[in-house]
Amino acid sequence: MEVLHPAPQASYRFQVVGGPPPRFRDAYHALLRMPWWSALLTLTVLYMSANVLFALGYQLIGGISNARPGSFEDAFYFSVETMATIGYGAMSPTTRGANVLMVVQSVVGLMGTALITGLIFVRFSQTRGRILFSRCCCISPVDGVPTLMVRLGNERSNLIFDAEMRLTLSRTQTTLEGRTIFRSVDLKLVRERAPNLSRAWNVMHRVDHDSPLFGETPETLAAQEAEVSIAVAGIDDTSLQLVHGRHLYESGRILFGRQLVDILTELPNGDMQLDLQRFHEVEPTAPTKDFPYPAPG
Repeated sequence: MEVLHPAPQASYRFQVVGGPPPRFRDAYHALLRMPWWSALLTLTVLYMSANVLFALGYQLIGGISNARPGSFEDAFYFSVETMATIGYGAMSPTTRGANVLMVVQSVVGLMGTALITGLIFVRFSQTRGRILFSRCCCISPVDGVPTLMVRLGNERSNLIFDAEMRLTLSRTQTTLEGRTIFRSVDLKLVRERAPNLSRAWNVMHRVDHDSPLFGETPETLAAQEAEVSIAVAGIDDTSLQLVHGRHLYESGRILFGRQLVDILTELPNGDMQLDLQRFHEVEPTAPTKDFPYPAPG
């Protein structure tokens, strides 16, 4: 048994030109896509920056009782108290300018609090799927037919109802007019839906005469810069929200002459055991007449 870590292929970075500039409302979408730590850090920096700006205003205008003259530190503390509506009472505005700036800051603080609360609520209410995909996809005989197989599973202990899988092959091809394009085609699956997706599920595509992969070899897939992508979507049985996942296999991750090991075994007492520690393991298969691919040494 083995777990393969093929050498990574060269990745390409796309430079997009001529696109529309980002809009202010795109910031909300960007905050939703950020990791939690990044979003919280961004909101903290924005909150502190706003307080720094108002503190500079208070320092310039003055008129804060019990604040040391010209002290940015006291002005900053008063700004935080105002923005957070704490109001200890030790410092308060005493001039018209300071009161006007306090009113402006209170409005900004209320709006900012509402936006941040809504953003955090949306992030907490979203259910993101934790779908695990095998590191490699394998092509080996199944019932005498070469079959492409990918393993996926739900990393959480609950179920995903009515999960739908889709497998896509993308590769470089030349049209009849001599143009080079990157073309994508769907790969027909033995079974496209799983009524209950739990820890492990095998997605299979038969490489028969009707398959876009028929007649392909590791060398031809590498020359075509082929990629196999898998997408899965279903309903989380806990939140009743749609969850999804996607994974991409470059040609170096498409293994001929290997198969994913069986991770489900029956124990002597009759119980079934699912060994997730071997989720990514593969093993060689014997070559056949129609599939002459011995396992690489």
